[in-house]
Amino acid sequence: MRRAGLVGLVVAALVALPAAAARADGPALDVPASALAASLTCSSDLATDGREPLLLVHGTALSPKENWSWSYQPALDARSYPYCIVTLPDHAMADIQVAAEYVVNALRTMHAQTGRKIAYVGYSQGGMVGRWALKWWPDTRAEVDDYVGIDPSNHGTLDAYPVCAVNGCAPSIWQQQTGSRFLQALNAGGETFTGIDYTVVYSRTDEVVTPNFDATGSSALHTGGGTIVNVAAQEICPADLSEHLAMGTFDPVAYAVVLDAIGHAGPASPGRIDRSVCTQGVMPDVDKSRFAANFANVGLVAGQQVLTYPHVGSEPPLKPYAAG
Repeated sequence: MRRAGLVGLVVAALVALPAAAARADGPALDVPASALAASLTCSSDLATDGREPLLLVHGTALSPKENWSWSYQPALDARSYPYCIVTLPDHAMADIQVAAEYVVNALRTMHAQTGRKIAYVGYSQGGMVGRWALKWWPDTRAEVDDYVGIDPSNHGTLDAYPVCAVNGCAPSIWQQQTGSRFLQALNAGGETFTGIDYTVVYSRTDEVVTPNFDATGSSALHTGGGTIVNVAAQEICPADLSEHLAMGTFDPVAYAVVLDAIGHAGPASPGRIDRSVCTQGVMPDVDKSRFAANFANVGLVAGQQVLTYPHVGSEPPLKPYAAG
């Protein structure tokens, strides 16, 4: 019996070793490697540029084309700044837990190619989903220096309730309801991690991620070991009336905060932002001759996705790694 007990202990120890190693890197990725690789596109050979590469993560109901191609991409190209863009599946309408795997792969790939930490910049859901990646795949925390969220849905939105009330809604909208199981799991035990500088820029006139009247609202972060700055666009430009779609595409104040965050040690500092930004209608390097058409397309695509993406009757279940 003693021999059987000893054998049992040895077997248990051997079985436990791979599990412990898996926990150090987080759960295995379920998305095929080919799909993860195809989702990431980069501006140049990241390894040849000594600067911290930037990862752009788009918002719900959009793709990188609507979100970044006419705004942040030309602006970063004009600065010859190294960046990559990740395309979340299904216009970020599907399960956010799956979308997070694309972010995990993007961070790991960029870090492996450069050996440098990443500046993460995400809009709306894109500003929140990276936190799910950092929470459940711990190895990625050492790969991120700056984490910038533009109107992120860190604590959900009350607007999701009427959207889902009648005929259901897309999975990611269920998950972005204030108080969803997904958001409870995301925000439990601390919202930030030591060693990462977090900047949240939001608009008090955001009509999608609500409420966002001040730093007690949906977007702001407060807990955990990270260094945090929450700043409203109106703290820099009191007359700013930018709504949700504007903030994530062409808003010059949000863009100035992003540049300040990635260009300095620590998170952004509102005091460093040149107030001349308040007189700019759009961020630099936006083609004004195409501005109206490009911005109208953002609203058109987002509206089509919200209306036509297959609706489900309830929030997706938490993955086993988060359910406990």
